[in-house]
Amino acid sequence: LTHVHSHIHALNQCRKLIGELGLKPVEHADTAGAAADVAAAGDKTQGAIASELAARMEGLVTLRTDIEDAEHNTTRFLVMAKQAKFPEPGSGPVITSFVFRMRNVPAALYKALGGFASNGINMTKLESYLVGGNFVAAQFYADVEGHPQDGPMKLAFEELGFFCEEVKILGAYPAHPFRSK
Repeated sequence: LTHVHSHIHALNQCRKLIGELGLKPVEHADTAGAAADVAAAGDKTQGAIASELAARMEGLVTLRTDIEDAEHNTTRFLVMAKQAKFPEPGSGPVITSFVFRMRNVPAALYKALGGFASNGINMTKLESYLVGGNFVAAQFYADVEGHPQDGPMKLAFEELGFFCEEVKILGAYPAHPFRSK
């Protein structure tokens, strides 16, 4: 191999091995697309960093696994569908992802998130974004542990709604086992 193709984040997460092997990184829009391009080219000097599923689908041979620089590195993928398909309540640990836009009032975020704390719900991610590029309102993306149909989660979302202009549940999905480590 002389070149390795992948998404910029996958390349960055594997810099150590890429450097050790003296490979030239080639950026792609996504990892599966990189695998498809490498397979289509048929050039044995080209490799891809992609999922084992992408390799199988493209007829590529997996040379190495677990090549990330840090074992805790993770990449999240978004699956979109016309109809939401949540795991059944009680089917195991679930993560719920949602976005919300705050009303512009003092302590709104503090008060809004209090519903998760008082209902014993762990928030594992919270990211803020400015709406319209100004400081008048903020929108947040969050992940919480729990199913949206669980009683405590319903109460937390109800309380969140009191302080928000908009709350939208993006989805719920089974929690990966690494979260319990």
